[in-house]
Amino acid sequence: MAVNIAILGVSGRMGHAIVGEIALDRRCNLHGGIVRSDSEFAGTDIGVFAGTGFSGVSAVVRLEEGAKGAHVVIDVSVPDATVAAAERLAAMGGIAMVTGVTGLDAEQLERLKAASERMPILAARNFSLGVAILEDLVRQAAAALPLHRWDAEIVETHHRAKTDAPSGTALMMGEAIAEARSQAFDQVAMMGRSGQTGYRPPGTIGVASVRGGAVIGEHDVKFLSDYETITLSHVAHDRRVFARGAIDAARWLAGKPPGLYSMRDIVSG
Repeated sequence: MAVNIAILGVSGRMGHAIVGEIALDRRCNLHGGIVRSDSEFAGTDIGVFAGTGFSGVSAVVRLEEGAKGAHVVIDVSVPDATVAAAERLAAMGGIAMVTGVTGLDAEQLERLKAASERMPILAARNFSLGVAILEDLVRQAAAALPLHRWDAEIVETHHRAKTDAPSGTALMMGEAIAEARSQAFDQVAMMGRSGQTGYRPPGTIGVASVRGGAVIGEHDVKFLSDYETITLSHVAHDRRVFARGAIDAARWLAGKPPGLYSMRDIVSG
């Protein structure tokens, strides 16, 4: 059975990309799309403004209207909208939700977790299946390499328009390293460096951000010892990789029991 998908934040760049991928996949249907109340696209055919041709589905403002009858809502909006949407979808009876929104604070994460007790939610800082594999490799390396002899550094590069730093994926990699080393990431993270930083404390995890051009996304995780360096990298060549991953996540999540899932659950089977 084809999966009916509604998109929250359909008028944005990622929303357009997801619409394009749905149009190419017979295993899912574009069922609805939700935009802000002040959006110029409200009431407009989604396929037309996304560039895929007439779809017969118009963008709406009310989540309940756009999500009604959908199996999964893919959320590519903003943190406040994400949490509110999860709570409203849970109240509707537990439509599944896939969200790739980053920048959620501790309170928002707790509210998202609470909503997942009534509905299935897959929260991903990055929809790429390749990044999910990278996270597993990073965990393996961090667990195998003694932290007092191996320094860990993460360098992420994104386009000039990205508004948050470090990227959610970089933070995910840092947390993976810390967890594998039985550390608390917020206690050992070094977010960028400036001035007289002094000698690097053993066991710290460095994170650096680069912004410029139209780079879609590059992440390098380095483990450095006195005698050798291991670098694990992921480069996104096309934004479609994230749209494709979001749809794969939606298809995987449809029909799952309530709970909070991640892309690692998909790649691990």
